[in-house]
Amino acid sequence: MAKAIPSRSENYSEWYNELIKRADLAENSAVRGCMIIKPYGFSIWEKMQRALDDMFKETGHSNAYFPLFIPKSFLSKEASHVEGFAKECAVVTHYRLKNAEDGSGVIVDPEAKLEEELIVRPTSETVIWSTYKNWIQSYRDLPLLINQWANVVRWEMRTRIFLRTSEFLWQEGHTAHATAKEAMEETTQMLNVYATFAEEWMAMPVIRGTKTANERFAGADDTLCIEAMMQDGKALQAGTSHFLGQNFAKAFDVKFLTKDNQQDYVWGTSWGVSTRLMGALIMAHSDDDGLVLPPKLAPIQVVIIPIFRNDEQLAQLSEKINPLIKELRKAGISVKYDTSDANKPGWKFAEYELRGVPVRLAMGMRDLENNTVEIARRDLKTKETISAEGLVAHIQSLLDEIQASIYKKAAQFRQENTFRVDTYDAFKEQLEKGGFLMAHWDGTSETEEAIKEETKATIRCIPLDAELEEGTCIYSGKPSKQRVVFARAY
Repeated sequence: MAKAIPSRSENYSEWYNELIKRADLAENSAVRGCMIIKPYGFSIWEKMQRALDDMFKETGHSNAYFPLFIPKSFLSKEASHVEGFAKECAVVTHYRLKNAEDGSGVIVDPEAKLEEELIVRPTSETVIWSTYKNWIQSYRDLPLLINQWANVVRWEMRTRIFLRTSEFLWQEGHTAHATAKEAMEETTQMLNVYATFAEEWMAMPVIRGTKTANERFAGADDTLCIEAMMQDGKALQAGTSHFLGQNFAKAFDVKFLTKDNQQDYVWGTSWGVSTRLMGALIMAHSDDDGLVLPPKLAPIQVVIIPIFRNDEQLAQLSEKINPLIKELRKAGISVKYDTSDANKPGWKFAEYELRGVPVRLAMGMRDLENNTVEIARRDLKTKETISAEGLVAHIQSLLDEIQASIYKKAAQFRQENTFRVDTYDAFKEQLEKGGFLMAHWDGTSETEEAIKEETKATIRCIPLDAELEEGTCIYSGKPSKQRVVFARAY
């Protein structure tokens, strides 16, 4: 029998890493800090992609693709942008290898040095805005609403599968507008798209907020974000949407002719989510027995396990089950019928529980006689025997119920682990226990940095729906207008 996964309470980090391995989601590659996403893990990412892509297209965006390589001169055109990414950039300096003269292997050909070094994209603002200069001449070309699905490289020193890898998959939206108001509306709209996806598809409650100046995206005038709480009480930034102002338009001289026949710089946004959402999905819901997947993102929503002794019994069961499979698939429900005899039913039950399949059906010969089926739900680990009549409608309803139940559990956990603190001592004491801390802050970068340095807690966001409330900063004692969200984070 396989060794149990370490419990979350025993070692949360080890639990996370072992669960990814045992559920066959991903593994480390031969390149340090990079990951191989395995078929089952990638099928979850594909469902995320499909849902988000539909939402982007519903809001008027089109997909395009831009180069992996960025001329180094591009990156230096926007000062704060290059400062923000300089330490993470992988740089291509040569374009050819050759055999070493001593026969020791291949070496870089010193004669094949690039005239201009290339950056492997950490993000694509620079190469995209250099292109927009050619695409935009008049207000009639605006708004320009582009998204790309791509990989990016950020040379991380400390890596963890899905959460922080040197190469990761993501989407990045890049839009251009005629006015600051339109660009800011786009920034807010896309944040709301992310929040809707997180809550309605991932069943993960999020706080919508604004980043402080210290935490803002390099090159942006403003950054909006969604923040989620993981089961160890840490925060995870699940998505960001940036108001770029005219910064990149000025850096790349992207101007347009206004309706008033004047030349002006366009206004920009960028926004993105990545395979980090896979880590969020795992850590927000899963338990000590394996994955807990919301039905909307589960590659297999229903698994059917026949319990049989011989081929004759399997044939009889399949005669009953095959029409059911057709009905379920017709209703848009993904099904796996596991007829293999390599493992016993008990092993299969544990395996599909580990993989987070939301609903499990089991049928044996007695069920066949009684026209019944055993149905188990992954989230609550409950099971019951019910009539096979009207089963498809029952499963549809059950999947909706599971989706809502998983969200409700996560929302309750966040509520129980969100605390209002009014003194620095109380702040430090509660921080050791985890959770979101709602505390007053005086609005200065100095105070924010001091708290981060002393406690490793950051301001996750200034909530967009926060009520104004007079108070005093927990650190400096200076006046404060509202509480912000502090937490330790991934």
